[in-house]
Amino acid sequence: MNVAESDVRRSDGGMPLLQHLSELRVRVLWCMAGIIVGSSISLLFAERVILFLTEPYGGLLQVIEPTEGFSVYLRVGLTGGLALSSPLLIYQIIAFVSPGLTKRERNVMIIIVPGSLLLFVAGASFAWFVITPAAIDFLSQFMNELFVINWTSRSFVKFVLTITLWIGLAFEMPLVLMFLAWLGVVTPRKLLRGWRIAVVIIAILSAAITPTIDPFNMLLVMAPLISLYLFSISLSVFPYRARRRRLS
Repeated sequence: MNVAESDVRRSDGGMPLLQHLSELRVRVLWCMAGIIVGSSISLLFAERVILFLTEPYGGLLQVIEPTEGFSVYLRVGLTGGLALSSPLLIYQIIAFVSPGLTKRERNVMIIIVPGSLLLFVAGASFAWFVITPAAIDFLSQFMNELFVINWTSRSFVKFVLTITLWIGLAFEMPLVLMFLAWLGVVTPRKLLRGWRIAVVIIAILSAAITPTIDPFNMLLVMAPLISLYLFSISLSVFPYRARRRRLS
């Protein structure tokens, strides 16, 4: 096979390799453009977002470095830009991989994408309205007779965004388990038998996510995750049965 033939060798049976790489470059450029546009829009409202994020604190946050306020402003703007551009990013990923998927697989992706967004929003909302106030209340009163509670803007905004991100991602567990069941990696029976191991893993994950050391806040995270795991077992029945019919 000469160089010209190898350049046009098909990578997936339906598209030449060079054309595949060219499409990847276009998709990446669209993603970058989406992030830039989303961040530009988000920066216009970054000040309002910062006020919203610092509302649970109940006062002005301290700035101890010359560039700290500006770095917080950029962090919030870029994070908001990623959130705003996430539908475009997901669409570009699906559009890129869809030629190599079957019709059934594309239908599964259509269900997974909006479902993942809804679960992430649910998790982020739970983090904001339940976990964050409880954590701030605990931390602001912890040994306050010895410490002066005066948090910096950088640490507080990072603290809130981190909690929101990780709990939002943790709430996507049902879709992850459904996808694994669809691939045949797990089965509903295995998930049900492994509930003890799942509880231990969830406890470790909750301890890592929870910003405080008290068991109350840890249980606040564990309870919905365990409920989601049990709910995931019932949901995994459908892709598991679909896989068995597909292979039979």
